[in-house]
Amino acid sequence: MTGLNEPQKAAVAHSAGPLLVFAGAGSGKTRVITYRIANLIAEHNVAPHRILAVTFTNKAAGEMRERLDKLAGAAVTRDLWVGTFHAICAKLLRRYYAEVGLEKTFVIYDDSDQKAVLKRVMRAADTDERAYPPKQVLGRIHRQKRQGLGPADVRVSRSFDSTLVVLYEGYEKAMRIANAVDFEDLILLAVRIVENKESAAAQELKERFDHVMVDEFQDTNTIQYRLVRALAARHENLCVVGDDDQSIYSWRGANVTNIRGFHRDFPEAKIVKLEQNYRSTGNIVRSALAVIAPARDREPKKLWTAQEPGEPVHVRRLSSERLEAAEVLSVIQRSLRRDVPANEIAVFYRIHAQSRVLEEALRSEGIPYQIIGGMKFFERAEIKTALAYLRLIDNPRSDADLIRVINTPTRGIGQKTVERIMTTASARSSCGWDAIDTAVSELGAGPKKKVLAFQGLIQKLREVAERAGPHELITEVLERTGFRELLRRDDSAEADARLENLEELRGSILEYEKDTAEAGEEPNLASYLERVALVSVVDTMDDAPKVALMTVHAAKGLEFHTVCLTGMEEEVFPYRGIDGDSPEELEEERRLAYVAITRARTELHISHASTRMIFGQTRYLAPSRFLADLPPDATEFHESAYEFERPPPNRNPRPERSRYSSSSRPEAPRYEQSTRLAWRSPEAETAPTGEPSLAEGEQVVDYDAFDDIPPDQGVEIRKGSKVMHKRFGKGIVESVENDGNVTVVARFRGFGTRKVLAQYLSPA
Repeated sequence: MTGLNEPQKAAVAHSAGPLLVFAGAGSGKTRVITYRIANLIAEHNVAPHRILAVTFTNKAAGEMRERLDKLAGAAVTRDLWVGTFHAICAKLLRRYYAEVGLEKTFVIYDDSDQKAVLKRVMRAADTDERAYPPKQVLGRIHRQKRQGLGPADVRVSRSFDSTLVVLYEGYEKAMRIANAVDFEDLILLAVRIVENKESAAAQELKERFDHVMVDEFQDTNTIQYRLVRALAARHENLCVVGDDDQSIYSWRGANVTNIRGFHRDFPEAKIVKLEQNYRSTGNIVRSALAVIAPARDREPKKLWTAQEPGEPVHVRRLSSERLEAAEVLSVIQRSLRRDVPANEIAVFYRIHAQSRVLEEALRSEGIPYQIIGGMKFFERAEIKTALAYLRLIDNPRSDADLIRVINTPTRGIGQKTVERIMTTASARSSCGWDAIDTAVSELGAGPKKKVLAFQGLIQKLREVAERAGPHELITEVLERTGFRELLRRDDSAEADARLENLEELRGSILEYEKDTAEAGEEPNLASYLERVALVSVVDTMDDAPKVALMTVHAAKGLEFHTVCLTGMEEEVFPYRGIDGDSPEELEEERRLAYVAITRARTELHISHASTRMIFGQTRYLAPSRFLADLPPDATEFHESAYEFERPPPNRNPRPERSRYSSSSRPEAPRYEQSTRLAWRSPEAETAPTGEPSLAEGEQVVDYDAFDDIPPDQGVEIRKGSKVMHKRFGKGIVESVENDGNVTVVARFRGFGTRKVLAQYLSPA
């Protein structure tokens, strides 16, 4: 156990019973898990195939396996069960598929496939998509599955009415007919198998593992926790590693109470806290701890580091998102000149909409970058079509794939013909492929010939699949379907790019075949398709010298030499959702800020803009409340020629428009004299007296309702007039509207843009 600190040694040495490891950011949790597995094998003679280690990304699983290969040897660790929840459950379902009514060749549908299935169900049920948007319906169905609830288990409520129950039932029926599952099904169906008291498979699964370990435990949802508890029930050798301060996926079903309540479920559990950060400099660690410290209900942890303080955290205020992008570009260029590799530089933002101006800035200087979380390689149209052929060959019951490829490339099979096939299938409660023979008997000679030709093509390709590997099969598919020839004849830059992508697909298959051969396994089509289906956002990152642009959520689990954290403004970060805010949501936003800060090893640059064009509107925004928590002696504020003022004592620094309730406010910030951020307390009794200012021609947005303060007097106002308001103080008129009542859009210092009745204003 050389190279481990005392808490790490305690976690590694623990060999029996439940164990909870609180692992602060950068505290070496992956090292602890891998050493613990190696110790169980070497010192306690635990057979590798009886150890299950669950991670949250394929990247983390790969890193863990590489470390274990070095510690214990590849021959020893080959039989370990290491992977994500989805990958582990897919592996279990390939063995026990019959227990839940699947065939071994089941396919995993991605978001677009699921949406296509649901839309067909909605059309059959005559459901209005405007009243029940498919994306939202799928979200609610997935939420039920994460709670372990099937259609028969759901109670009708305001959030899940009787129509949604019908759609859920129809969706599940359609998925089973197609021999398909979605990502939530992978875990839900595995839980049904292991919790089935009458099943021999359940008993076998409960006895399969002597030790179960779960990384990033704070991100588990209800059904995932049920799964690992069931698999570890026999010995209760359940080791969970996580950090409640980094729980940021409630919107995806993650339940932070799983880690906070673990000791309640397992009273005998040993608790170990890893608090030494090995990743970041002292100033970054102190800043992260200061931001997370005001969080409610967190497990007390004192993150610390033995590293040097390093550079201060740089905080910059800019007037617009374009100037912010220019500043980010400048930081990146300085880092590159200092020989920091481009792939060691990352730019974070809260929402994808912020990336546009950042991309424009990087392109203007020719700096290579990659968007993490944008369109994945496997989501490109030509790739999805090629994969749809492979999936249909492997599983002809997959209607989503049949519909996608039956007339791609164009072979004269019209939409009405496809609808006839699917209508016949629906009437017979069968899949489209099985309904072809019946359906074509009702078609004219021309359509019938074309459909039968397509049927024959797929049957011949299925024969190829029986004797050939995946790489040879994809070559045959691209040639026999005419897909490659179609793109060649196009002879355009777009067609050339698509051909290159198809070659990249063939390359990914070759890589898969190489990996499986090295693992001593036989490559097969179903295994490759499963690997593709389980690719995560982080797995799309490459090691090329490119700057990474991503949301903070996508950055979880990553680290970089230099991080630029942008958009640190109220309503952006913390984000004000369309459904309103709650204390719980604000707490998660604080944890998200903590995650963002702790991704940086050496340099952290934080920026916020006074105005930001987002979703087609220019917004005037106050600095994020989280900036008030940064320790002044670890932070360098760059004033950029702006006026700054200290907040009133014992006031929460949040803008007037924030809709957070008072119960959700963090503790009053601890300011030193050197703090120079501009804050405006909503409880201030008097309006600010300074002069507001706006750039010439700058757009405004009128997102407030009319004010209800009694009028002072009527006043004639035009654009550019200076006005006074009883509550907001001095303002500059940006526009005047007259639709029976004269209304004014004006910019007020400290309050941003307001829309008020003209009669409530007086000349300034």
